[in-house]
This record gives sequence, structure tokens and C-alpha cells, in this order.
Amino acid sequence: MHRDGRNGDFECAALMPQRNKMPKADPSPSLRIALQLRALEQAYDRKSWHGTNLRGSLRGLTPEQALWRPGPERHNIWELAVHAAYWKYTVSRRILGGSRGGFPLKGSNWFPRSGEPDVKAWREDLKLLDEQHRLLLEAVAGVADADLDRTPENTKYRLGDLIQGVAAHDLYHAGQIQLLKRLQS
Repeated sequence: MHRDGRNGDFECAALMPQRNKMPKADPSPSLRIALQLRALEQAYDRKSWHGTNLRGSLRGLTPEQALWRPGPERHNIWELAVHAAYWKYTVSRRILGGSRGGFPLKGSNWFPRSGEPDVKAWREDLKLLDEQHRLLLEAVAGVADADLDRTPENTKYRLGDLIQGVAAHDLYHAGQIQLLKRLQS
């Protein structure tokens, strides 16, 4: 306690910017959803401060580059791209409450890509990634604000965390792809 009866926090508070006087932020539903959408877009294909996003890391790659493996039993860039598409699908499905089995490719999580480089197949898988991203954005845009705090069935994570996780997942794999490209040069 100070001589004037105020507690010790006064001196620090007096030096702090006026943010202490501002009301606590309670984002509107549209703001919370807009922030989720923005994070997804920046991690996938919009310019941002963090550098190369997922789509940017794939731009200009040939099928030969996409199929290159850093070692036996290691994933290649092509597999990372399809893996990212699968998780966009998975989170969209959890948002919409759909049943499993709707992903356009047979299997789950990792989809082996090897053999002869095929330009048409590479373009089709990049198109699949773009399509799953578009569908995810549509699903997120339809989420009610309160649902961001809901935990969907068969998962232990809140919907908002799943959506943010897709953005983090995209950037994680974008970094891996950048390293794989560098190892090839």
C-alpha cells in the first residue's frame, strides 16, 4: 500500500498505455469467423508476413520434383500436398457433421505417390487440394460463432481449434516442402 492509500499496481498502471481503460474485447460472431477464415487463407494462398504459404511452396514444381524423396520411407512433396487436402476434408466433415468416406481418394491420411512422373496426375492432385481448401472455407463461413467452442463427436478438440489447426498444418507442411525443394538443389 502506498502512502496515499492506493495499492502497488498504481505506479505500473500509470505508466501503461490506456489499454487498461478500454472495454474488454468481445468479438462479434462475424469477427471470430472472419479471423478464422483469414488465418486459413494466409496459410494457404494469401500474402502474409510469415513467408511462403502452402500453395506458394507448391507453385512451379514439376512432377519429378514433387516425387523426389529425401530417403527411403520418407514422404515426398506430392504426398504432403495430398495429405494436406485430406485434413482440409476431415475438418470440413467435422464442421458439417458428415460421415467418413467422402474423400475423393481411397484411404486416409497418407496417400502414396511414386512411380513415373505424370503431369496430369500432379495437376489433378493440386486441383484436389484447391477444391478441398475451397470447401473448407465454405464450411467455416457457415459456422455459427458459438459453435467455435463446441467439440464435435469423435474428437477431443474444439471446432475453433480444429480450424486453426488446419492453418498451422498448412504452414508446417509448407516449411517441409521448402526444405525438400532446397535439398534437391
